[in-house]
Amino acid sequence: MLELDLQKQLNSASGTVQLDVQIRIEAQAFITLFGPSGAGKTTLLRMLAGLTKPDHGQLLIDGVPWFDSAKKIDLPPQQRSIGLVFQDYALFPNMSVHANVAYAAHKGQADWIKRLLSMTGLTQLQDRLPATLSGGQKQRVALARALARKPRLLLLDEPLSALDGQLRAQLQDELLELHQECGLTTVLVSHDIGEVFKLSSQVHQLEQGKIFRSGTPSEVFLQQRLSGKLNLNAQVLAIRKEEVIYVLSILIAQDIIEIIATADEVAGLKVGDQISISTKAFSPLIFRNGRSG
Repeated sequence: MLELDLQKQLNSASGTVQLDVQIRIEAQAFITLFGPSGAGKTTLLRMLAGLTKPDHGQLLIDGVPWFDSAKKIDLPPQQRSIGLVFQDYALFPNMSVHANVAYAAHKGQADWIKRLLSMTGLTQLQDRLPATLSGGQKQRVALARALARKPRLLLLDEPLSALDGQLRAQLQDELLELHQECGLTTVLVSHDIGEVFKLSSQVHQLEQGKIFRSGTPSEVFLQQRLSGKLNLNAQVLAIRKEEVIYVLSILIAQDIIEIIATADEVAGLKVGDQISISTKAFSPLIFRNGRSG
């Protein structure tokens, strides 16, 4: 059980934000911190890790304080049973894959390191240096290293956001398997709603340093009744006129499509603009693309 009641003043380009968060996390849960940039997600993750000191509050793991401002307790990161994975991997460039993973383990854990390398698909790569690996392989090394100490708490700061869609989906599957097999309590920072639904048992949505909404992914994101409309965000790539109509070439996610628009709709519109498209969605045609990952 993880219990936190933490406060910290945050200074950003948009002004001062007072982070004030109270959360209880059950053991072996997979939790996501979700919200816009500047809401306090990464700061909260860093406070759990001991990398950022709260101004006030308390952090308890199974009743044992890792931080307590009233009692002046603040365990350093090396005394907290955590594994931490960043978006930028943070691997040691002069160490092999095996050495990177083993560096974080306790002595006498050779069998565990061997098993970790096997679980993360790194056995055949264990003698290679990080510079020779792909982005997905580097992320597997970072994850294996985070698990080497057998942490009670795994902290993930948008670890998959730099990867392409197919690889990201594959690593999401692997991450969920590792979470379940190792009996981890995991806290993930993510901006990806699809990732949240796939991985999380509980979501805490932050806005302006406060918990705005908590619950399962469905409770947090699907609370409102369906409107019967499909709303999409897109970027304008090109605008051309054909007789009395206009044709817009737009980018939605990674797909380029063309739509018809009126003169009123394109008035003032230019290439590069972000637009919203609303269309009826009562009877869409749905096709399965092939299993991701």
